[in-house]
Amino acid sequence: MKRFITLFVFSSLILLNHQALLSAQSSDSLMMAHLTQRGVEMQDGNSVQLLKTGHDKFVDLFEAVREAQSFIHLEYFNFRNDSIAGLLFDLLAQKVREGVEVRALYDAFGNSSNNRPISRQMHDSICSLGIQLVKFDPIRFPWVNHIIPRDHRKIVVIDGRIAYTGGMNVADYYIEGIPEIGPWHDMHMRVEGPAVNELHSIFCRMWYKETGEYLNGTKYFPSEHIADDSLRLAVIDRHPPHSSDAIRDMFAEMLNTAQKKVLLISPYFVPTHKVRKALKDAIDRGVEVQILLSAKSDIPLTPEASHYVGNNLAKRGAKVFLFHGGFHHTKIMMVDDLYCTVGSSNMDARSLRCDYEVNVVIFSKKVTAELTRLFNEQLKTSTRIEKGYWKTRSVGKRFQGWFGNLLTPFL
Repeated sequence: MKRFITLFVFSSLILLNHQALLSAQSSDSLMMAHLTQRGVEMQDGNSVQLLKTGHDKFVDLFEAVREAQSFIHLEYFNFRNDSIAGLLFDLLAQKVREGVEVRALYDAFGNSSNNRPISRQMHDSICSLGIQLVKFDPIRFPWVNHIIPRDHRKIVVIDGRIAYTGGMNVADYYIEGIPEIGPWHDMHMRVEGPAVNELHSIFCRMWYKETGEYLNGTKYFPSEHIADDSLRLAVIDRHPPHSSDAIRDMFAEMLNTAQKKVLLISPYFVPTHKVRKALKDAIDRGVEVQILLSAKSDIPLTPEASHYVGNNLAKRGAKVFLFHGGFHHTKIMMVDDLYCTVGSSNMDARSLRCDYEVNVVIFSKKVTAELTRLFNEQLKTSTRIEKGYWKTRSVGKRFQGWFGNLLTPFL
């Protein structure tokens, strides 16, 4: 018994000392050290412009495309066959006539899963304009072989100088919304600086994987970059099977090292075990965790499963809100007012265990504050999940939530 008490006291002292060491360092420095240890390169001297609406994204993107001189590379989960995609392909065809190289990659499953896909005839028509349009992993018999992994990234690189990434595909509803849901909210960003090369290397790996064309040299990867700011960024690439746990580990470590506050928005919130445990641990050690979920969704079952998880975290001590101002497809997290992440990855099994994804970690109080202001603004059209909320749901909705939570490994 005496040996057990001694061991318990010794273990407690080690734990307390570990916690003291953690609290002595800021969460952003801890995160930078963790990423460096994992082999992720910190990129200094970058600028970031947040594009908080579809209108902002497409106005900025179209202007950058018009000014392209050498090449335009695009990687999207899907291009919806509607007016905004039509305008984009018309503009890209014009740039081809000016001598600019245009390569575009889209996911075959992402294309077939949207309600206005690019047809084979449209694909061929676009290619006839000189645009090198490639479908990633075409779905052929036996179709089950093509369920995972899919390319869920959104990356555009122009002349090796400007890059775009975030949560937006190419579709009208990012501007117009959807009648049955309302406005579509999402987040994208424009990046300039050395991190552009990191994002471009991701595109080039996927292009080589699908086409066998190897893109390299200073034409595609300039050695010098000019940016209007000096931000430190880290690009986190989930490229199965080489970095399968990269984004799952990123989310978990952001939560594990948080000391004061975590704010997050996620559209399909059914976290895998590692991330869910990190959320619970953060709540249990007194970190203020605020989560914004959409009251509605563009796909069935997921909203009820998300609300089930959110309700359980609310009972544990998180502040969980349901957004009623349309659908939030935004994927962001802010930690301790010090740093944040923006990207393509949802907090679900598909993003964290299956698909190709990319997130950027931004070590900037200024950018984090801008996202925090957005979060707080969205709370004006949200309601908090309070005690007893789940019992106000219908039996059918509660069953869907419970059952959807059981399907976490597959959602």
